[in-house]
Amino acid sequence: MRQNPSFAMTDAAELRRLIDDNPWMTLVSHTPDGLVASHYAMLLDEDRDDLTIVGHVGKPDDMIHGLGERELLVVVQGPHGYISPGWYGDVAAVPTWNFVSAHLSGVPEVLTPTENLAILDRLVARFEGRMPDPRLMWERPNDPAYIERLERGTVGFRLTPTRVVAKRKLSQNKTAEVVETVIAELTGDGPYGNPVLAAEMRRAHDAMVRP
Repeated sequence: MRQNPSFAMTDAAELRRLIDDNPWMTLVSHTPDGLVASHYAMLLDEDRDDLTIVGHVGKPDDMIHGLGERELLVVVQGPHGYISPGWYGDVAAVPTWNFVSAHLSGVPEVLTPTENLAILDRLVARFEGRMPDPRLMWERPNDPAYIERLERGTVGFRLTPTRVVAKRKLSQNKTAEVVETVIAELTGDGPYGNPVLAAEMRRAHDAMVRP
């Protein structure tokens, strides 16, 4: 991802928020057979306060990616959406796309089966916790034998990135008036309404003007 200093996202707390809010990630590896990409849910490592993430892949994706042997690129995709040139007023302009994204690179550490089970348990609890009647991993009708078979079909890993490139392109190069117009359009009910992106823009621009 080409970086532009005006759009660079470097605050660790904001990066952790981005990762926590957007757990569905893309894993990319360069293999002897070419590039390969997979998609999995990932979480921040709850025992660390940096950008370390944990997750799992289903077998044989661990072999395909060379998990633990080769560098892995994890793409975190945050809010994004179309920005119409009509929102800029009567000036020469073209469409663009606002977005927030981070690339985390490093060689992952393969977890033990016990550690992998703990990650699987956390993943289920994270997403089932929003359900009115959560179905947690160790609850009936699941039994220990079923959970053990599930674990054997996956490989858990921990990635502490050695390289981070993050970008928050949210109209920082526009006037305050244009930014307010764009946020209003994204908040509205038009064809490109996107309240999540609008909220991200508001957060970023409020941080820019905060003393």
